[in-house]
Amino acid sequence: MKPQPNARLSSQAMAFVLAGGRGSRLKELTDKRAKPAVYFGGKARIIDFALSNALNSGIRKMAIATQYKAHSLIRHMQRGWSFFRAERNEYLDILPASQRVSENQWYLGTADAVTQNIDIVDSYHIKYVVVLAGDHVYKMDYEVMLQQHVATGADVTIGCLTVPRAEASAFGVMDIDSRGRVTAFLEKPANPPGMPGDPLSTLASMGIYVFDWAFLRDLLLRDAADLNSSHDFGNDLIPAIVKNGKAMAHRFAESCVTSGLETEPYWRDVGTIDAFWQANIDLTEFTPKLDLYDNAWPIWTYAEIVPPAKFIHDEAARRGMAVSSLVSGDCIVSGSEVRNSLLFTGCRTHSYAELDHVVALPYADVGRGARLSRCVLDRGVLIPPGLVVGEDPEEDARWFRRSEGGIVLITEEMLAARANALG
Repeated sequence: MKPQPNARLSSQAMAFVLAGGRGSRLKELTDKRAKPAVYFGGKARIIDFALSNALNSGIRKMAIATQYKAHSLIRHMQRGWSFFRAERNEYLDILPASQRVSENQWYLGTADAVTQNIDIVDSYHIKYVVVLAGDHVYKMDYEVMLQQHVATGADVTIGCLTVPRAEASAFGVMDIDSRGRVTAFLEKPANPPGMPGDPLSTLASMGIYVFDWAFLRDLLLRDAADLNSSHDFGNDLIPAIVKNGKAMAHRFAESCVTSGLETEPYWRDVGTIDAFWQANIDLTEFTPKLDLYDNAWPIWTYAEIVPPAKFIHDEAARRGMAVSSLVSGDCIVSGSEVRNSLLFTGCRTHSYAELDHVVALPYADVGRGARLSRCVLDRGVLIPPGLVVGEDPEEDARWFRRSEGGIVLITEEMLAARANALG
């Protein structure tokens, strides 16, 4: 079966978003929220990228499976993604792990999260399922991947990144033949395979899969009956299809969405403090690697009704200013200097404070005369007046979380412990 030129397969597809992971490498940033609910880019959350890609691709049926500390994620979905209308055959369902199979069984793995909701997927009456991870930052047209899936007659089509072979040991990687068929799926191999015609590069899995629903449904039921399975796509289902069926690789470069400003396909797993800080700071560059200003492919999110940002005071050493920075609504930069930083909604910076390469999550408040550099401020933190961070590594590590890359994470609990210790 070949897709018709004018037929959008996305209208026959649903997006099943796996959003239950904690993201433990983000340390205290995920103590109160799941990784997909972590803030990104000034006003969005990480999950908004997968959902926006689906919406912009034409998919109007979505399900989000949640598990770990899901309240903030569910609240974000209710506030920012409640515009789907059933009378237009549009659906967005939130599927918490709710022991639907047995009273002592949560989601056992990524595949089990779909298995436990087979009846809900059946009710959508769709033909294709696009399985997505809810914790990556990228822009992608899933319609292109769906078209390839149908044209090649694949059992599964796997979204793939091209990465340097020397760095590929951190990924699940694929060996492919000259036609793009996956011949081996290897989890974090010590010696990753090269690609046909490009021995210095390797194809790494993005955690994005396209299936015919009828095929996947049968596969999930057989996997659920296998007591030796971990019920996971990457560990169980995909290797089995590679061995016994037809798995095809889809290269991200063929479906990534660019505005003309991006020079290369952009995909980030912001799963560490260093990666999270860097991806946000990258947005402050003159020509950022990811264009959030592309109205042709908007990143949908919860748009809070807030007043504009404000900059006040204009004295020699007390000037409210921001240079090479993103400043969100409801921020007040009062007599302070902000450089190469990203301030989320509702931040306050007080007189004589200096911020350099700082990512401040919503409603952070930086006290008078504080000097901060190369740090991440968690939501709602109150930075005491005169605090200096980013200049003395030993002092930073004494009170706060200091990453391998030298980025300092500051939370309310850390500040409270410091205040108690200092009396």
